[in-house]
Amino acid sequence: MTESSFHKRLLDHLRTAVLLLDGKLVVRYLNPAAETLLSVSAARIVGSPLPDYFLADDEARMALQKCIDEAHPFTRREARLHTGPGLEITVDYSVSQINEPGQLPTLLIEMQQLDRLLRITREDALLHSHQATRALVRGVAHELKNPLGGIRGAAQLLERALPDAELAEYTRVIIDEADRLRNIADRMLGPRRLPHFTQVNLHECLEHVRQLLLAEHPDNLVIDRDYDPSLPEAPADRDQLIQVFLNLVRNGVQAMTEAGAASNRMVLRTRALRQFTIGSLRHRLVARVDIEDSGPGVPDELKEMLFYPMVSGRANGTGLGLSISQSIIGQHRGLIECESRPGKTVFSVFLPLELLPPEGEGESS
Repeated sequence: MTESSFHKRLLDHLRTAVLLLDGKLVVRYLNPAAETLLSVSAARIVGSPLPDYFLADDEARMALQKCIDEAHPFTRREARLHTGPGLEITVDYSVSQINEPGQLPTLLIEMQQLDRLLRITREDALLHSHQATRALVRGVAHELKNPLGGIRGAAQLLERALPDAELAEYTRVIIDEADRLRNIADRMLGPRRLPHFTQVNLHECLEHVRQLLLAEHPDNLVIDRDYDPSLPEAPADRDQLIQVFLNLVRNGVQAMTEAGAASNRMVLRTRALRQFTIGSLRHRLVARVDIEDSGPGVPDELKEMLFYPMVSGRANGTGLGLSISQSIIGQHRGLIECESRPGKTVFSVFLPLELLPPEGEGESS
């Protein structure tokens, strides 16, 4: 084996994505890891100019030219590369010059994909934040319920002792408002029972929700389906999943309706993901359920707080629906994420497809 062929075999077996460019930024080699990362074959790209997504801004173009002219290496952190329609990856990449005596300069590009790491970090932070917030809210709700019971009882006793029956109107207001606050406190506490796990067909749950919403909005709502027929059944609580899907779909319909669109369209999508990490736990098989709407999108100031209790983007919203939904999916060892921009909002529900014990949340209060 010659030294050059040995070096090529080394590059071919690297898990780091590597590209080699000539001085005119024409691709001369990429290893299999780079083919996978960029979703392109070597036969298609070798001999072609460096893809435009590496040259998307003036800073990147100037840095590459400086590396050619002055052998000045550089590194870009968290660069977003649009590798195809609807495809975007986040990478760190470094560029350096290789000089061989009597040869034109060659540029070496090394890339490390960050999407998985960034997503795991974001999800882990979201899970910890949600757990801390839920613990705080549950504590506040418990503290509210005790004095509310006393206020209601005192109002009932006062109502019996009133000399004038017409004055009972005021004690009735106190009792009704105490009941309303107790109902809010109950909702803040979240699910009142642990999930009852059975094998659930996710498509059947989604179809049930779809039919309910189409019955509520028969004239101006279209709900398309993009189901993965190979998706196996999930160990889950059917009623709780329907509650989550119904809340997410209804939120999307309300957002589109409030935006005043003449025709509202949603998409229900399912996919199976293998070796997928939720938080810090890796699962062999995970179901992903996307609920996509064409509404105005989530305001930027709410995106980081979307699953917090009492946070709502709607004028008449209570801000509890998404928090409760996240708690339910959390009891299933899953997670809800949201990606939103004007004209497209996608809530993604990730559910492990192997049976796991419940988390221990949602005890009866």
